[in-house]
Amino acid sequence: MSEAFRGLRVYNTLTRRQEDFVPLDAGNVRMYVCGPTVYDFAHIGNARPVIVFDVLFRLLRHLYGAEHVTYVRNITDVDDKINARALRDFGGEIEAGRLTLNEAIRKVTETTARQFHADVEALGCLKPTAEPRATEFVLPRADGKTDMVSLIQTLIDRGHAYVAKGEILFDTASMPDYGELSKRRLEDQQAGARVAVDPHKKNPSDFVLWKESSAQEPGWEGRFVVEGREITIRGRPGWHIECSAMSAAYLGEIFDIHGGGLDLIFPHHENEIAQSRCAHGTPVMAKYWMHNGFLQVEGRKMAKSEGNFVTIHELLHTEKFGGRSWPGEVLRLAMLMTHYREPLDFSVRKLEEAETVLDGWYRAIGDVQAEGSDISSDMLRALQDDLNTTGAIAALHELRAETAKGDKEVRRRLKASGELLGILQKTEEEWFSAKAASAAVDPAAIEERIAARLAFIREKNFAAADAIRDKLSGQGVQLMDYKDPETGERRTKWEVKR
Repeated sequence: MSEAFRGLRVYNTLTRRQEDFVPLDAGNVRMYVCGPTVYDFAHIGNARPVIVFDVLFRLLRHLYGAEHVTYVRNITDVDDKINARALRDFGGEIEAGRLTLNEAIRKVTETTARQFHADVEALGCLKPTAEPRATEFVLPRADGKTDMVSLIQTLIDRGHAYVAKGEILFDTASMPDYGELSKRRLEDQQAGARVAVDPHKKNPSDFVLWKESSAQEPGWEGRFVVEGREITIRGRPGWHIECSAMSAAYLGEIFDIHGGGLDLIFPHHENEIAQSRCAHGTPVMAKYWMHNGFLQVEGRKMAKSEGNFVTIHELLHTEKFGGRSWPGEVLRLAMLMTHYREPLDFSVRKLEEAETVLDGWYRAIGDVQAEGSDISSDMLRALQDDLNTTGAIAALHELRAETAKGDKEVRRRLKASGELLGILQKTEEEWFSAKAASAAVDPAAIEERIAARLAFIREKNFAAADAIRDKLSGQGVQLMDYKDPETGERRTKWEVKR
């Protein structure tokens, strides 16, 4: 095995085939993933790419070393949806002069970004190496990192952008192979349902790099030179230019992996490629493009009109979905039980299945500790095959079955392998105690009742022992008897069943 190739294969959307992953620099493997637009709490669909690319981040760190992987996930905190939310939530204070629009926007984005971080932490996701905010990369920076205004100026200078009606637009006709990622030919992209008819555009598919802001909208003083003339447009960036600037700022003009949801292929990722390649004069923006599949809820597209729109926060902390809240690890495993490129049907049944599996795995690992060297080779091979998490989970099931023989080494392999997926982060006691606390049961009281039941069994008072079991069962606590492998005595474990 060469220094550059570690056996990882990924499906590249750009080429429509699975390829060996060979990084540009094995000493600095670089990945960028589009992050949230922080105008509202993240919904369960937003969780899928966060979890998928967290698994890839963990795998890359295992293969190349944690210090040799750079993962950037941005925060979009400038967007018309954010502006609208700020006006909706703080319009009265803005009108009364107690807040400026920019201050109201900051309140919205700070609150939602903070909630996003809490949600993804509960889902077991590692922090990315860098998490730039779009507003910090609009104007030229003191540190010289790539910014949006300078990137737009470069596009103007190279003949790829033009000014029309207070906007600066990307000229798609200036790029001969525009549409390579989505496989959409420029001549096929006629005005219609998905392409706005704007008379000031040279081509219907041209898109905004910079748009003028009204007095009631947030804006920056964008200074540009067009045909030798200096102009200033108080405005704000288009969505696509944000990621082009932030990825270049941290990862360079060409990097290894760009990820996101399938819905971002066109127009967002297509337009990122156009901007970045034309500004930098590079053949590619990223070598490998990876996209996760769509998510639906209980067999239907998630939408507020369908009544099945649910946020990560609601799943973790309320009884909106399935009449109860769910542990973050359960949500994570439920996501990973479907291959990342396949459509995912998120359902109560899938969550219940994931929770049952985790209960069994935690009972198997007990309080064992593990290291990266303990990871199952079968499980690792599955992940190296284009993040085949379904194969990885099958390998974990086999390990679980082997633990019945009482081999502590197998338990360590199960623990370490689960940790690479971002699950099995706790001990058995921590897992079941956390579930009990979320169900408002008292672990100490349960242990007392178990001790009393075992005493009744030793006295052969089975009616009293059964009464305790039945009462606990009515409270949602299931008892499981087993034989101590060392002493042969009867022992009892318990778990909360909803």
